[in-house]
Amino acid sequence: MEVVAVRTTGIYCLPACSARPLPQNTTTLPSAAAAEVGGFRPCHRCRPYRVPLDAQVAGAPDLVCRAVALILDGALDLGGEEQLAQRVGLSARQLRRLFDHNLGVTPTMLARSARTHLARRLLDDTDLTVAQVAFAAGFGSLSQFGRDMRQVFHDTPSRLRLRRRRHDRLVADGGLTLRVTPSRAVDWPAVVAGLADNVVPGVESVLDQTYRRTVTVHGDVGVLELGARTDGAVELTAHLPHWEELVHIVQAARRLLGPGSRAPARPPVPRHRWNAWEDNVVAAVADVVGLPEARHCVGVLARQVGTPVGGLRLWGLDRTFPNADQLLAADLDALTLPAGAGAALHQLAAIARAKHRRRRADDATQG
Repeated sequence: MEVVAVRTTGIYCLPACSARPLPQNTTTLPSAAAAEVGGFRPCHRCRPYRVPLDAQVAGAPDLVCRAVALILDGALDLGGEEQLAQRVGLSARQLRRLFDHNLGVTPTMLARSARTHLARRLLDDTDLTVAQVAFAAGFGSLSQFGRDMRQVFHDTPSRLRLRRRRHDRLVADGGLTLRVTPSRAVDWPAVVAGLADNVVPGVESVLDQTYRRTVTVHGDVGVLELGARTDGAVELTAHLPHWEELVHIVQAARRLLGPGSRAPARPPVPRHRWNAWEDNVVAAVADVVGLPEARHCVGVLARQVGTPVGGLRLWGLDRTFPNADQLLAADLDALTLPAGAGAALHQLAAIARAKHRRRRADDATQG
């Protein structure tokens, strides 16, 4: 998504902004992150920081979009640009060159922009403390948070909060509520119907046009709700034990809505589930028994292996989706699964655990 930078004011805007600077004073830049690296700050009128990052890069080549999706999933947190490049089949130098050509920044610079934009939205929309905002947006320290916010927005987090608009405040008792799409960006009835077709009983539910599911954050259970607002936007209400993973949870919520946050088609193949692990579990079972039966089998698997959760039966939720360690520890052959499904799941879990161990070893080496 290109932005318009105004040299005389040091501000950058969305192309559709109602501000009308003189054309000779403007320059077009390939991304919001590129404008920020150039020293421009976001416009207070059109607020480009509220446009989700994957929507900003939607016109970029597929390889760039794939790398951006990995960045939003925390790929740079695990191994930096070198490991990100390996995951998309390039060298780190090639990846940086590709990002610079299409977005005007390096992957690390783009990740900084994504963190600061989410943090600004949390300052606008919630009553989280400044420290909670910093860690929810993925910053490693308060000093880094303050430094990056001043570089991007030319002001401190506390002063930025004082400028928030009254109608931006969406925090409600019992959960933290955030918009995950712009207004009217999604055909929510079609989306929620697709979600209802694919729920894992006990882990997910759809009631009264609201999608809910359990999640695990650092071993503790949380609950998420997705529903439509009166203005047509989709909002996420998060009930979480820790806020450190919020940046990745928001991205996962947007991924459920389909490419570009548009209502997805409903083909006879699995939708993208909450994360790649759940996608892979459904696919592994479907390879053995076919898709319709796989949905039932995954529900059985969750009921017999997932972690029980109390107090949520009113919403039809009573457990979490089983992780790789739980599958490896379970006697899958003793469960009521079709022949061959247990072996396929055990192999999948072993591969997932091995990858996780390799990443932890790489992190320790780089640290």
